[in-house]
Amino acid sequence: MNTTDPQIVLGTMDFGTRVAPDRAFEILDSFVAGGGVWLDTANCYSFWADPRGVGGASERAIGSWLRARPGARDMVRIATKVRQNPLVPHSWPDSAEGLSARAVHAGVEESLRRLGVDHVDLLWAHAEDRAAPLEETVGAFGALVEKGVAVRVGAANHAAWRVERARSLAREQGVEPWTALQLRHSLVQPRPLTPVAEAGHRMLTAEDLDLARSEGLAVWSYSSLMWGSYVRADKPLPQTYDHPGTTRVLAVLDDVAGELSVTRNQAVLAWLMRQGIDPIVGASRVEQIEQALAARHVRLGDEHLVRFAEAR
Repeated sequence: MNTTDPQIVLGTMDFGTRVAPDRAFEILDSFVAGGGVWLDTANCYSFWADPRGVGGASERAIGSWLRARPGARDMVRIATKVRQNPLVPHSWPDSAEGLSARAVHAGVEESLRRLGVDHVDLLWAHAEDRAAPLEETVGAFGALVEKGVAVRVGAANHAAWRVERARSLAREQGVEPWTALQLRHSLVQPRPLTPVAEAGHRMLTAEDLDLARSEGLAVWSYSSLMWGSYVRADKPLPQTYDHPGTTRVLAVLDDVAGELSVTRNQAVLAWLMRQGIDPIVGASRVEQIEQALAARHVRLGDEHLVRFAEAR
């Protein structure tokens, strides 16, 4: 996996829709003031919460913040994604843009316009598109790096074998390969072989971590804090997490959080970062991102990792 120290990534999915722009500005200001660097968005965020039925609100909110904060672009790195934005309002997945070369180039051009920047620091393929030839997608991502429009490229919600196949194709084409993975991961796990309810989510597997460690790839995790379920009684874990392993894990989590005088969320984030994973954390209030950033200072020992591993 990547050798840099893991970081908290600010997830901005709800900015401009569920999180009003003025609140988003406060969260972004707090994140940067606390030493945060990476912002994660996507061109499709959040079409399902936007009355217009298309994405773009999150990128527009970040773009507005950048314009209002001269010099802020030099302090943050921006990651966005293409693949899922509906080309026809309220028509997903039928009109999702996909990963053809034309779709990738058009999607990125629109993202840059909304963000008001000339490049993004990391461009993700948001999900697989089996209708588009993989070599075409790889070539399109490579061309964007060559043009300086993307610094790095990565794959979200892709099977490990597809990522490695894409990296092989990139080597054959002489273009920049995907060097980052983004997948859903947290301390608690759903029942084995049970699909999760959220469309398009792909769980991090041991195979993904094996690939990342072998090839030096970055790994970002989303839904890292299970939408607040670790700390909020009014947000119970989804039904597929109702099994004995979850009960054991939460008991250990309470013990470890108590021993270290931290919150459950902070212990979970520390557990992810201890494995070299960059957790994406969404926030709707300033105090949430402040608490998340404080997890960088939580030190889990080897014995804590063993206890969690045995419980899982």
